[in-house]
Amino acid sequence: MSALVYFENNLVPNIECTDVASLKFEISQQYGVSQQDLFVTVNGKTVSCDLDLRSLNNVVRVCTKLVGGKGGFGSMLRAIGAQIEKTTNREACRDLSGRRLRDINEEKRLRKWLEGQEDREREAVERKQKKLERLMAEPKIDVNLSPMYEKERQDLPGRVSAAVDAGWQAAGTSSEGGTKRKVEEDKSKGRKKAKLWIDAELSDCSSLSDDEEDAPTCRAQAVSTDSGNESDRISDSSSKP
Repeated sequence: MSALVYFENNLVPNIECTDVASLKFEISQQYGVSQQDLFVTVNGKTVSCDLDLRSLNNVVRVCTKLVGGKGGFGSMLRAIGAQIEKTTNREACRDLSGRRLRDINEEKRLRKWLEGQEDREREAVERKQKKLERLMAEPKIDVNLSPMYEKERQDLPGRVSAAVDAGWQAAGTSSEGGTKRKVEEDKSKGRKKAKLWIDAELSDCSSLSDDEEDAPTCRAQAVSTDSGNESDRISDSSSKP
């Protein structure tokens, strides 16, 4: 076999096969891949299993099949496709020079904005000037106050100050009178005569004698003040036959 055999872009050396079927068997034995998952191509075309490889001088490639499919039934895929919204945004696309359309559009917008900068500044100045002219043209409001109101407004501070002074004077007079009265009461209390302890007891007895309920208490105090001779005489008279 003079042809070169490649398996998944790797050269397979020292392999002798007569046909495609024997080649698939050898690859399956060496790499542990099932024969049903292998297919052989020559010059990019898939060949059958009975092709004789001894007369070929080309490159023979052995590849594995890819597991996959369309992923669903046709009706289901068509229903999902109808639900997907088609976008019209082509900003991420590139032009022939390789630039993003997003960058090109942004550059255009920036150039347009810079071109209109002078016009915007001029319009701002004009708006400010018009506003000042409108304020200057507005009529002024004249307020005519009556002479009586002006007189009352001028006399009001004087009347307020006079009322405050009168209030302070009244408050000072009342406080002086109360202080003098308090001092006189204190002096009258201080001129009272101090009593001795005997006078105090006599005054208490006299006050108690006027009250009928306190009479026994007063007699008990009178007995307690005797010197003791009266009680001795009473005891001697009671002991004699």
